[in-house]
Amino acid sequence: MQLNYKVLGEGKPLIIMHGIFGLMDNWMGLSKVLSQNYTVYLLDLRNHGRSPHSDEFDYEAMSQDLRKFMEEHAIENPHIIGHSMGGKVAMYFAGRFQPELFDKMVIVDIAPKYYPVHHRSILDALQSVDLQSLQSRTQADEVLARSIPEMDVRQFLLKNLYRKDEGGFGWRFNLNILNQEIENVGEGLPEHFYSERPFLFIRGGLSHYIKDGDMDLILKHFPNARLETVAGAGHWVHAEKPEELLTLVQDFIR
Repeated sequence: MQLNYKVLGEGKPLIIMHGIFGLMDNWMGLSKVLSQNYTVYLLDLRNHGRSPHSDEFDYEAMSQDLRKFMEEHAIENPHIIGHSMGGKVAMYFAGRFQPELFDKMVIVDIAPKYYPVHHRSILDALQSVDLQSLQSRTQADEVLARSIPEMDVRQFLLKNLYRKDEGGFGWRFNLNILNQEIENVGEGLPEHFYSERPFLFIRGGLSHYIKDGDMDLILKHFPNARLETVAGAGHWVHAEKPEELLTLVQDFIR
């Protein structure tokens, strides 16, 4: 699995991983600031962005992808940032491999617990877009709007719509596999996974992904963890409150 990536800046390595339906460009704005002091690696996870598609889609496979990427690019002791699904990949990586493989870890708006499937309406909406007859991005937005009233969510999803070289449209993400394996995205961290490395969990004040009661489970897996809340932000903290998130991240990894 040769993950697609971009690298910016110079300094201590910093790896960033996006969430489900996302791609590395979602973090480009923050990465440009962080690249002033760090070598930032932005990844497209498997079945997302311009990375290869695969029938295998779970946290074991994605954490192995991360390890192999670090080996191939001789990345040592990086800081790692993961949002949502990317945060689960990071946590799985931390518990699965040797602690000396990374320095500090930032987990954005996801806990190590099990989450029931809650993306079904989005998946159904995406599948309702007939790519064969699609004429424009505007037309795709109109189809999605029947099921997804939030414009910002539709714009986020439509960043994955592209024109094929041979004509017509396609999705950057592997929609069929995401639909088939969506249960794996909500998987909780294995009970024995544990890391004493420094962790910063950041949640949106308007999000329900990390509840106050989840801190006990977080500390069970990561005893050297702390939780910060960004007021006024929902699940996409990096898009809604980028300056606040950036301050927390910089203060933690500095």
